[in-house]
Amino acid sequence: MSKFVVGVGVVALLAAALAQPAMAQQAVANLEASRVVIAPPQSAIARIIKDGLSAAYYGARAGTAAHDDAQRLYFLYGERYFEPIWLTEDGSGKVGFSPAADKIIALFRDAASEGLRPEDYLTPAIDLQTMPDNGMAMAGLETAFSAAVMRYANHIHNGRIRPQSITENFDIKAKPINEAALLERLAASNDPAAILGELEPRHPEFLALRASLATFETSKAERPTPIADGPVLRPGNSDARLPAIRARLDLRASASTSYDATTVSAVKAFQQSEGLEVDGIIGAATIAAFNGGVATRREDIIANMERWRWMPSDLGNFNVFVNIPEFRLAINRAGQEEYTTRVVVGTTKNQTPIFSDNIRHIVVNPYWNVPSSIIRGEIAPAVLRNPGYIDSQNMDLLYNGSAVSPWQVDWSQVSTSNFPFRVRQRPGPGNALGQVKFLFPNKHDVYLHDTPSKALFSRSFRAFSHGCIRVQNPMEFADALMANEPNISRASLEAMFGPSEKWVNPQTQIPVHLTYFTLRVDADGTIRNFGDVYGHNEKLIAAMGLAPQKAAPAILADADPAPVELSP
Repeated sequence: MSKFVVGVGVVALLAAALAQPAMAQQAVANLEASRVVIAPPQSAIARIIKDGLSAAYYGARAGTAAHDDAQRLYFLYGERYFEPIWLTEDGSGKVGFSPAADKIIALFRDAASEGLRPEDYLTPAIDLQTMPDNGMAMAGLETAFSAAVMRYANHIHNGRIRPQSITENFDIKAKPINEAALLERLAASNDPAAILGELEPRHPEFLALRASLATFETSKAERPTPIADGPVLRPGNSDARLPAIRARLDLRASASTSYDATTVSAVKAFQQSEGLEVDGIIGAATIAAFNGGVATRREDIIANMERWRWMPSDLGNFNVFVNIPEFRLAINRAGQEEYTTRVVVGTTKNQTPIFSDNIRHIVVNPYWNVPSSIIRGEIAPAVLRNPGYIDSQNMDLLYNGSAVSPWQVDWSQVSTSNFPFRVRQRPGPGNALGQVKFLFPNKHDVYLHDTPSKALFSRSFRAFSHGCIRVQNPMEFADALMANEPNISRASLEAMFGPSEKWVNPQTQIPVHLTYFTLRVDADGTIRNFGDVYGHNEKLIAAMGLAPQKAAPAILADADPAPVELSP
């Protein structure tokens, strides 16, 4: 009976109680807003399908994926009298695949064009060469094919890899699929490919990446070898990558490994064209830019397509889109970019999480409620050395919600491990959040905010925060963000500047997406490459079986790393 146990993850419906009506009714009653109807089989093959699916319950342990798979198929087929969807019988009694099944098999065979693997769907349980000659084997083929269809549907809709298997910082939930309704539509359709196509992302950049994947092999001869990661190069250094870099810049061919003045000038011009820091220093950001366009790797295209599948189907007509590897924020309306600015994101140790939410509040003159991790790691040790640190940083020491003077505390009884205080920084010019923050309440306690420290925005590599996102031009951003709000503007927000915290609630919540794309596609189809700042891209490539995982570069920044400041 193992052939009935197929590999698709689904929501468990009830325990193996097909022969125990009372238990089944109780489980069905607990289903969320659904009523399961099991219709009795009315044909020989239908009875075989039912018996096989029922038997699969007893061969699988409750709570396992195999048990859940058998349950899903039992209820899907139970709603249609257990009649086959994919097998059909001709006038002579010969059984074969239905026309709809044949068209879906063609999709399975072409799965590589979607960045997927045909073998995930054309499994050993689906033998296309020999049709079974007995009812039990036919029933096994029928249910295995349904499982493959649902697996394919889920992969094109939600991706092949579970985001949290790469990092828990991918706070992303799978988008639901009404499997029963989908199977019925597919079985009755003359064009099942179009129905499955409805589950594909419609985001323009996903479609552009898919188109690039389709032509990748035919244009492979024209693709230069990607320039390898390595140490940061400064004028006067030597490195074996310099001949390849000159070729990428269309300079006169030279075998010299010296980073000479001519190459420095060409690198600066390239950095200017790419919006990078124009310093002539070749670091991770510049190497990533060199490896964009025709130098893009196939595995990068597929990995970024996978992450687009993780995104919500609808980003919102008016939305904020933060791309961490790009260190950039954009406001989009109807798919067109209306505003953009640079951002600083979390360090590799304190990574900015990836998720979607809604901006609900703007806070002017914000307090900074210091996270417990920063209190333990930085503030508590500083206060224990010098109680005057609290006042010097314009902070309040809070105990049970009330401010206490650090000079009234017996610090000999306190340590970093039993520090009983919360800490907040008062509004003011030196507040770590600057003059404004943009809130989308979330379990990660991250948000967009101003900062009094502007120097880092001039760098190409900008991963220096504790996880929150610092905005280079926050009041310009606020003005663009409030474009749809008749009563809120930059002027009205700036009029609130002062010593007191003030909350402003827009009438409409604004979708915000914190994303991780190492490839971006311009309107003209040009692919731009950005550094894999947290290593998520290479981990995903390895998880998808596309290439071995590379070690992270020793130095990620284009210039010397900046110190992490006391800031979110």
